[in-house]
Amino acid sequence: AFYVGAQIMIWTFIIQYAGNELGMRASTAQGYNILAMIIFVSSRFICTFLLKFVSPGGLLAALAVGGGALVCGVIFVQGMPGLYCLVGVSACMSLMFPTIYGIALDGLGDDAKLGAAGLILAIGGGCLMPPLQASIMDKNAFEFGSMTLSSTRVSFVLPLICFVAIAIYGFLAHRKHIGEA
Repeated sequence: AFYVGAQIMIWTFIIQYAGNELGMRASTAQGYNILAMIIFVSSRFICTFLLKFVSPGGLLAALAVGGGALVCGVIFVQGMPGLYCLVGVSACMSLMFPTIYGIALDGLGDDAKLGAAGLILAIGGGCLMPPLQASIMDKNAFEFGSMTLSSTRVSFVLPLICFVAIAIYGFLAHRKHIGEA
């Protein structure tokens, strides 16, 4: 649920981020959304190759930490670099869902069908979290001491929380893998 929520929030709000933060027209911003999809697909091949050398949990944790770091860039870095961070998150998301799926079903045996059904049900995170992010975007700017952040940038705290949860899951799966080795 956390992964799908993060993915939908990131991809849904690229255009809003570009429009709200940079004054970019939606048609121009859509090009960045397409670039994010291309990066996502390309990174899937690279990350699949990396699985030959790294445990699935370890790679998942590393990708989640990278995604979280890029989302921090979205929140705290203004202008085009913030948009580049937002587009770059797609590289980190590329292998997350299949890796989460594989880790979750590993060792379930006869219960794998039930586990798979539960994972598919978790896709509901993609319909719950984006409206929450949109409601934050509809608010006024946020004051943090001497720093003022737009509501658009602050709304990306939700995907950041999702990446923290994914990183913890990946780390725990990696520790379990190390313990079994």
